[in-house]
Amino acid sequence: MSGTGQEALKDFNRISPDVKLGDGVRLSSFINLYGCSVGDGTRIGAFVEIQKNASVGRNCKISSHTFICEGVEIDDCVFIGHGVTFINDAYPRSVNRDGSIQTEADWKVEKTIVKKGASIGSGATILSNITIGENSIVGAGSTVTKDVPPDAIVAGNPAKLIRRLTDE
Repeated sequence: MSGTGQEALKDFNRISPDVKLGDGVRLSSFINLYGCSVGDGTRIGAFVEIQKNASVGRNCKISSHTFICEGVEIDDCVFIGHGVTFINDAYPRSVNRDGSIQTEADWKVEKTIVKKGASIGSGATILSNITIGENSIVGAGSTVTKDVPPDAIVAGNPAKLIRRLTDE
C-alpha cells in the first residue's frame, strides 16, 4: 500500500471522477462508485458498488457487500444491511430475440425509491419499480416484490406485512 489517507483509498477503491461525494462521507476499502451521488455524512462499507444514476442521501449507512444499481434513489437517514441487492430490470435478458447481445439501448431502467429513515436487513433483495416507505423495516433475507407502506415491518419471500410500527 502506497501513501496514506486519500492516496491509500485510491489503491483499493475505484471512484470515477463523475461521482459526487458530500462532506464527511466515510468510505471503506474495496468499493466501486461511478456516476452516482452520496450525501453528507454517509458511511459506505467494504465491497459496495454504487452505479451511475443512483443516489444515496445524507447520513445513511450502506453496509458491506451491497449492490446499488442504476435507478435506485435512497433518501436521507437510511440503513442498508450487509449484502443487500437492488434490481433495476423486471425481465433481464442477455441477448435480443435475434441472438445479438443486448446493450443499454435495449432496455429501460426501472426506478426504486427508499424513503427517509427506512431500514433494509442483510441479504434482502429489492426488485425494481418499488417504493420502500418512510421509516419502514425490511426483514433480513426478504425479497421485496411490491411497495412497502410507511412505518411498516415486512419480511419473507415474498415480503409480507408483519405489522405497522404504530401498532402496539
